[in-house]
Amino acid sequence: MPIPGPGYAITARVEAPASASAAGDLAVAVGRVGGVVTAYDVVDARTDTIVVDISCNALNEAHAEEITAALEALPGVSVRKVSDRTFLLHLGGKIEIQSKVSLRTRDDLSRAYTPGVARVCQAIAANPADARRLTIKRNTVAVVTDGSAVLGLGNLGAAAAMPVMEGKAALFKRFAGVDAWPVCLDTQDTEEIIRTVQILAPAYGGINLEDIAAPRCFEIERRLREMLDIPVFHDDQHGTAVVVLGALRNALRVVGKKFADCRVVVCGVGAAGSAIIRLLASEQTADVLAVDIDGIVHRDRQGMDANLVEIAGLTNAHNVSGSLRDALVGADVFIGVSAPNLFGAEEASTMADDAVIFALANPDPEIDPAVAHRYAAVVATGRSDYPNQINNVLAFPGVFRGLLDAQARDITDRMLLAASAAIADVVTEPNPSFIVPSVFDPTVAPAVADAVRSAATAAAAARPGS
Repeated sequence: MPIPGPGYAITARVEAPASASAAGDLAVAVGRVGGVVTAYDVVDARTDTIVVDISCNALNEAHAEEITAALEALPGVSVRKVSDRTFLLHLGGKIEIQSKVSLRTRDDLSRAYTPGVARVCQAIAANPADARRLTIKRNTVAVVTDGSAVLGLGNLGAAAAMPVMEGKAALFKRFAGVDAWPVCLDTQDTEEIIRTVQILAPAYGGINLEDIAAPRCFEIERRLREMLDIPVFHDDQHGTAVVVLGALRNALRVVGKKFADCRVVVCGVGAAGSAIIRLLASEQTADVLAVDIDGIVHRDRQGMDANLVEIAGLTNAHNVSGSLRDALVGADVFIGVSAPNLFGAEEASTMADDAVIFALANPDPEIDPAVAHRYAAVVATGRSDYPNQINNVLAFPGVFRGLLDAQARDITDRMLLAASAAIADVVTEPNPSFIVPSVFDPTVAPAVADAVRSAATAAAAARPGS
């Protein structure tokens, strides 16, 4: 059952009678409607009244309003103002630019800007490769979106995507020291997106595509990879796939199974599901069944787009058809990146012994985790309030740190597999409740970066003419 969390935290400024029981009365009122008090601060006090800021976590916006109403219902209590703490955090945005060099004197200015900067420009014009050495390019990533698939909210557009892209940039800096910047494009035309990224690319050492809807995202990434000399990485695809594969490595260690012995069901064949399937193919998984809204993907199905045709060729060794219910019978692993509440106890009970269930739809997974735990040996979700959270933050900062350090020109499946193995190996003794490390584990990003850097360096050394 979901519990109140900081994503819906509020602070209510309340005027209340100055009685000995005031603090307890307010806390009880919040608790009675299911809120969780996190802070209680006296702002002002007089003989007969006190003014306090009471902070609490809620389940959602409606629950926050219910908490406010519960406070106002107390005798003599008046709620002056309610602040949404998430919105307060976003005031003015979450990121900024700071200079790395001192600009205190005329000498500083003459070297950082005119006239001294002109010589640096001439040096780069003479040798464009020096841009990596003499500019921010060596450590900078563009976080590019068209706002067509923002989180699980759908097509919100470029401006509404900004808070997510700012957050992404902040995570790049916090976990890997990478300077990332939001590039929110006010177009959803494939050709315009490709051309825009192409002409922006010289300023960046890598491109992180984000929240671009399938199937356009596949073509955009493919064509940009073909035309650019820097790595292009669609995090919704590959970041998710890297973390899922790393978690699955450890889940299979827990249950004593191998990829080559497992039948895996992947529910959802969009950006994330397709990338997961492609990485599973690299692990020689016994069989993978891909399931979308129309059922099991098979080679004889009509009306498939190019991506589904490719997926049909990678999966379903026996070319079976049917529904998700049919696919789950005897399955060793379920990986859901699709929609909430798709199956329950009846279907889960038909899976193989010691099954693994990754129900990653957010905020509500494909199956209630409490139900899944009754039938599966290992359960993971995309939520932070359950064990084994599958979170892309485990992957993308370290992946780009490694790519930038290696001055990589592209990104390959070998690098992605190296990243997933590094994430798995951080957990030295996995158990059913611990198959992936915490996003705050300081060893994760360096381990992923080292693995990707080594794979990228090896790929460059093997490139003809190197």
